[in-house]
Amino acid sequence: MTEEVTQEHPIAAIATPVGEGGIAVIRVSGKSAIEKVSQCFKGKNLLEVDSHTVHFGKIINKKGNVVDEVLATVFRAPKSYTGEDTVEISCHGGVLVTQAVLETVLTQGVRPAEPGEFTQRAFLNGKLELSQAEAVADLIHAKSIKAVDAAHQQLEGQLGKHIKKFRQQIIDATAMVELELDFSEEDVEFANKDQLRELLVEVDDEIGSLLDTYETGRLVKDGVKTVFIGRPNAGKSTLLNTLVGTERAIVTDIAGTTRDTIDADWSYDGLLFKLIDTAGLRETEDVIEAEGVKRSQKAFEQADIVVYLKDLSRPIDSDEREEIASFQKRASKTPFLLVGNKLDVEQNSQEERIHYDLKISALDGENIERLKKMMKQRALENKDYDTSSLLVTSSRHRDSLQKARENVQRAIHALDSGMTGDLLAIDLRAALKELGTITGEITTEDLLDSIFSRFCIGK
Repeated sequence: MTEEVTQEHPIAAIATPVGEGGIAVIRVSGKSAIEKVSQCFKGKNLLEVDSHTVHFGKIINKKGNVVDEVLATVFRAPKSYTGEDTVEISCHGGVLVTQAVLETVLTQGVRPAEPGEFTQRAFLNGKLELSQAEAVADLIHAKSIKAVDAAHQQLEGQLGKHIKKFRQQIIDATAMVELELDFSEEDVEFANKDQLRELLVEVDDEIGSLLDTYETGRLVKDGVKTVFIGRPNAGKSTLLNTLVGTERAIVTDIAGTTRDTIDADWSYDGLLFKLIDTAGLRETEDVIEAEGVKRSQKAFEQADIVVYLKDLSRPIDSDEREEIASFQKRASKTPFLLVGNKLDVEQNSQEERIHYDLKISALDGENIERLKKMMKQRALENKDYDTSSLLVTSSRHRDSLQKARENVQRAIHALDSGMTGDLLAIDLRAALKELGTITGEITTEDLLDSIFSRFCIGK
C-alpha cells in the first residue's frame, strides 16, 4: 500500500542555484524527513543525533554506490525554518552531482517540492505571517540595497505589527458596538459615540499614513522606470551604456539604429533604476522602425521618470520645440527632465531660448554624476524615502489596506449619520477581514497559490 501524500509528507529540493560551485544544498522537510534521509546516509545515525547538529557522511544509492560525500545538518521540529523535521544536505556543487544526491533522496519516498512550498509550510505551521513569507521572496528577488532593506523590515514583522494594531483597534470598536446591540431591547447605550468616532478616525489616519508610503515602496521594490526619449542620434543609447557601464545598446551614427525598446537595470545610491532606451521619435515609412516608435510612446506613458535628450550639435527647430512642449504637458505629474546631450560638440545655442535641466556629454561623461543625482532626486520628489521606517511595497497589501480604510470611513459616516449599530458593525467586520488577508489570519487556497507560485523551488 502506497503512503498517503499529505501536507506533512516529506519534500525535497535543491535550495541553491543550479550550476557549478563549491557547495550545493538539498533541503528535505516534513514528517519522517530525518528517517528518510538516514536511509541513504552512511555515517552517524541521524535518528539519534541532537537538533541543530552537523554530521559528515556519504549518500549511498540503492545499488550501494557512493553518490557523494556530504554534510547533513539536522533540525528537529518545531525549531526549523518550516516548523517540521528538516535535514539540509551540503554536497559538492555541480549540476550532475547535486541532481544525483537529490534523486537518491527522492527514492526514499520523498516527493519533489513545489515552488515556495518550504516557505508555505513555514506559514501554515505558524513560523511566519503571510506578509513575512512574501518578504522572503522579495528578499531573494531584490536588485538594490534599498529593496533589501525594505524586505528585511517586512521579514522582521514590522508590517504585521501595524496590522495587528489596526485590527485590535477595530476589534475594540466592534466590541463597543456589538455590546450595545446585545442590550438593544433594554434601551441601554454602552458605546460612547465620541470615543468610538475618535478611535475610528485614528485608525483611518494611521492606515492612510501607511498607504502614503506605497509609491516610494513600489519604486524601491520594482525600480524606477526611467525612459529615455528624443530624436534619432540624440545619444540615448550612449547614455544608457554610460550609466550601466557596458555596451548594452548598439551605438552608430546611423539614425534609427535603435528600433525597439532596450531595458537595462542600473543601481545608484542603493536605488534600482530600470533604464529604457527607446527608438528615436520621427516619422518613418520603415515598418519595423515605426513599431519601435509606437513602443517608445507606450514606454513613455508607463514611465516613473522621463529623460528627453536633445542633440546640442543640431539647432532646435519649431517641430522639435513643439514636440518637447507636448511631452512635457503629457508627462503631467511624471517627473520630466530636459537634458541637452553632446556638450562636447555643442553649437551656438544662444538663439534656442529653451531651458535645459542639465547639459551633458554622454560620450565623454561630462556632468554624468550630476545627472545621476538629479534623476534620483526627481524620481523621489515629494516622496518619503526613509527606508529605516516601514514601506508598503506590495500592491496586494496596498489594495487590502485601501479596502480596509474605505470600510472604516464608511463606519465613520454611518456613525455620523446616526445609522444603527448593526450596519456599523458590518463595515467594521469587513475592515477586519481585509486586514486579515495581509497577515494571513484570513486566507484562501487561490490566494496562497498566487503568492507562493512566484517563489523559486527550494524556498
